[in-house]
Parts: sequence; C-alpha cells; structure tokens
Amino acid sequence: MAQKLGVRRLPRQTGIAGWDAILGPRAPFATLEGHRICDVVVIGGGFAGLSAVRRLRQLDPRASVAVIEAGEIGKGAAGRNSGFMIDLPHELTSEDYAGESSASDRSLIELNRHAIGFARQAVEEYAIPEGYFRHEGKVNGAVSEHAHAQNVAYAAHLASLNEGCEMLDAQAMQALTGSAHYRSGLYTPGTVMLQPAGYIRGLAGGLSHGCAIFENSPVCELVQQDRGWSVQTSRGRIDTGAVILANNGHLESFGFAKGRLMHIFLFASMTEELSPNALQRLGGATNWGVTPSDPMGTTMRRISAAQGGNRIITRTVARLRPGMAASAGDVAAAARVMRGKFDKRFPQLADVGMEYSWAGHLCLAYNGTSIAGRIDRDLYAACVCNGLGTTRSTLAGIAAAETVLGHQGEVTDYFAAQPMPQRLPPRPLAEIGANLFIRWKEWRAYNE
Repeated sequence: MAQKLGVRRLPRQTGIAGWDAILGPRAPFATLEGHRICDVVVIGGGFAGLSAVRRLRQLDPRASVAVIEAGEIGKGAAGRNSGFMIDLPHELTSEDYAGESSASDRSLIELNRHAIGFARQAVEEYAIPEGYFRHEGKVNGAVSEHAHAQNVAYAAHLASLNEGCEMLDAQAMQALTGSAHYRSGLYTPGTVMLQPAGYIRGLAGGLSHGCAIFENSPVCELVQQDRGWSVQTSRGRIDTGAVILANNGHLESFGFAKGRLMHIFLFASMTEELSPNALQRLGGATNWGVTPSDPMGTTMRRISAAQGGNRIITRTVARLRPGMAASAGDVAAAARVMRGKFDKRFPQLADVGMEYSWAGHLCLAYNGTSIAGRIDRDLYAACVCNGLGTTRSTLAGIAAAETVLGHQGEVTDYFAAQPMPQRLPPRPLAEIGANLFIRWKEWRAYNE
C-alpha cells in the first residue's frame, strides 16, 4: 500500500515582512495547476530550497527541477531574518557565541565560508544587485561590563583560531551607529550583510530560467509511488523521482521529527523612511549591523537606499510557539518592547515611526543538530537551521542536493555525522518552562 504523508499544518506568517515590502511589487510566479512530471521537487522556496536547486543544477544541468512554495517568495521566513550571513561560530546557546571546541569551530568556519562563497557566485551569476550582498562585516555590541567581558573572551577565542577582529570603544561605536548606548563593540570582517528578501528574489529569478517555480501552492499530501512520489496541492500535482523538504520547522508538519523540534519566533520592527533631517540627527555610517554580545540581546541594522531605503531594523524578543504560529498579540507586544529599545539607542529619533513589524519562525534542536540528507526512500530534507538560517540553510540545501545525486563531500559529511535532534520533554510544562527561561534570559540581557 502506498505511503501517504498528509500535511498537518501550513505556514502562517504574522505581520508584514518589511524587507520584501520596501522592494515594491514584482512579477509573481505561477500557481501549480494540473499534472506535471519532473526529476526532483523541492518544497520550500527559501535559502535551503533555492540553494538545493542551484546545487542540483550545477551537478546535473539536465535534471528537471520544480520548486513549490506555500506562500510568496521573499515573504516567508527567508525574508523575515536580520540578513546576517555569518562566517564565524555563532552558537546561540553559548554565552559568547563560541562553539564546543576550537577544532569544531575551525571546521564550522570553513563550512560557513563555503556557503558564503556559494552565495557570492550566485550573486555574480544572476546579476543580483550588489546592495543586496555587502561583504562588510558586523559588530558584537556591548553595553554592560559583563557584556564587554564576553566580547573580550570571544576576541581571545578568535585569536586562538587565528581569526582577525578589532575592539571598538564607545566613541568608535557612536561614530559607526550614531548611538551613545554602547560601551564597546567587537568588529569581525567576514560577515555578509544581506537584503534577505532581495537576495532570495534574485536567486529565484535566476534559477527560474532552468527550473519551474510555483508559489501560493501549499502542498497538502505526498503519496509514495513505486519510484518516487506524487506531490499534491489543492489545484495540481507533480510526479517526481525525488523530493527535498526544505521547509525548516515544517518538516514536523509532514510527520518527521515529531516532538524533537523547538519552534521559536523572533520579532522585528523596521522604521519608516528616515528623512534628511532624521539622518542628520542620527549621524554614523550608512550601513552597519550590530549583534548583541549576549545572544539574548537586541540586533540592530542600519540600511540605505541600495537595500530599499534609509531605515533602521530592530530585532529582539523570542517566544516558543509549538503550534508554529505567532499571534497578532505576540507581534504587538514585541513591537512595544522594540520601540523602547530603539528609543534607548536613538533618543534623537523619538519622532521616527515604525512602519513594519513582523514575526519570523526559527527551528531549533535541543542538541543543535540539523537534518540534511535522506529521511525516507526518495525523500530528503534540508531542515532545522538552529537560528542560523542564511548560512546553515544554504549548507543544508547543498547537502540535500548532493545526497540526492550521490555526491559526497565536506558538506554532506558534516551533516551525515550529526545525530537526530533530541526528543523534547512533554508539553505543556516544557513550553511554560522554556518561555519562562527565555524571558529570564531576555530580562538579564535587556540593555544589550
């Protein structure tokens, strides 16, 4: 009897994705209708899914590939992050982002730079605007002495890895950001600052010349066949030899890794377009990115016209939502917190409004592992990015594509060596406890 995998829930996005909105409208991709046949179907049109398509096309240009996106390209999780493509260790459960060991961190740096190189080649190949992919580094900002000490410890760790960095004092931080809020900052040069929706739009546009891309086409069922699968939506189906699930936490919606994935939502607000007068009051550089030295602090970004407008993005507040959806109330509450954090950093911009606020879905495993490879006959995954969506999802997509075509390399070896995500404690006590723990960590890092 053929195996059928019904989809338990579909992605729900809350709030307008500002990164996509500031780019204006684009020509839509078609909705899947009727019956088609292809070699590989990729479910999910974000970093993992589109990276998988690109790698498939590199390894086998003759392969027919289709992408099925439940929503619209650039408006899902891929367009709801902060746009940091980080090369260095960035372990969110660590006190200072360092990983388990120097050896594991060196390996991870090589892999992250492989992902960045892969993305840079796509930017060049598909003529994606340079403003959407800026190789300019980032800063870990510190406010308290404790946070400054975390920066000092991380700088020492980087020195042990022979990785360069530069400590910035309060004056240098104000010259960069226009804010007198920061005690210090640790600059590292390797991070790429993305316009994430712009990059994803450009990647999809470039790939569409060699593969079929469908949006607003949520998959409702996978039916296993003698060879391959039938991928079914409400208005069409594709029979295919292999399927790659590149839908991060919604892997669980297809029946895999149940009870093993933590569904975290982070929130962001984006200002209205800054007027010439506001820009004069702000000062500082035209483009910068600050991540908090304490992982539970606040991320800030300043962008300019090349990314869609002169604006500042604030990102903070984390909530565990096992139902894979944040409410409008969640977004409103987070927006109030972010407004307060923005005002602390930029009191000179108290009259500047927030035009967009949104929630973004992260998927974490308790033991920090991802799922990238074969999960059933002719069925593969590129999921569980652990909050490192741009680099980790790019790598997961590469690994899934290579596994489909029987190619082995450093990326596939990395994911193949990872254990399954650990099983989580039962709900609802685990949910209550996790959210209380998150709020305590946020309270402790409130000024960061």
